Amino acid sequence: MREIPVQTITDQIEKMCIEVNHFLSEDMKKALDRATIEEESDLGKGIFKQLQENLRIAGEDMIPICQDTGMAVVFLEVGQDVHLTGGDIEEAVNAGVSAGYTNGYLRKSVVGDPYERVNTGDNTPAVIHYSIVPGDKVKITLAPKGFGSENMSRVFMLKPADGMAGIENAILTAVKDAGPNACPPMVIGVGIGGTFEKCALMAKQALTRPVGSRSDIEWVADLEKRMLDRINETGIGPGGLGGKITALGVNVNTYPTHIAGLPVAVNICCHVNRHISVEI
Repeated sequence: MREIPVQTITDQIEKMCIEVNHFLSEDMKKALDRATIEEESDLGKGIFKQLQENLRIAGEDMIPICQDTGMAVVFLEVGQDVHLTGGDIEEAVNAGVSAGYTNGYLRKSVVGDPYERVNTGDNTPAVIHYSIVPGDKVKITLAPKGFGSENMSRVFMLKPADGMAGIENAILTAVKDAGPNACPPMVIGVGIGGTFEKCALMAKQALTRPVGSRSDIEWVADLEKRMLDRINETGIGPGGLGGKITALGVNVNTYPTHIAGLPVAVNICCHVNRHISVEI
């Protein structure tokens, strides 16, 4: 049994909050660089140049890459041979988020009640997802989510008879309805299967998978490629102002489901698609 003090989790999350809000992950850098070259429209190229300049300034001057520094979404994969000591893990995670957003001078966007809407002042609480896995390590994945794109996300409870055509139509419908509101070029996370809540969680997790990677399941990999092509044929383009590149990637996760259902969730993210992972 390996002991890990929860203070280690707090300290790590504080650093991660600051880093992910100032620097793109390596997969997103590569995707954005590639798209900047591939974009064909003059206006689209201009938008990409502005995005690249924004990222340069953010990194050099330590200014957040977006004014919406998001609601913190944390995935904790805890090894079953780990003993967390020194306090409550949920309090430790939220302490890290609070410290990161306060000490990093990041915008606090969380309200304590969805109706009364009083700001909590430190961007807590985070949305935390736990999973118990083999081993003696803890993997933390942080994905702050801005709500320009989050508000454009959808869940479709399809019938099995809707089939692949229904799945593709659902994804395209969500993207077209989002249009410029999701700050394209977008990254699209898709969850297929499970239940109402499981497909939504899979879609969120799919956004943390490296952009440009492909599923190990052949039909899913084919769907990812086909949907990226179809989305980029919509002409929404960078900034929603027209062009070739509307999406930088489509990541699809799947899970077994009930004989009577075909749940599909589409979680859309903007062009920065902030995500960072650390293993302790």
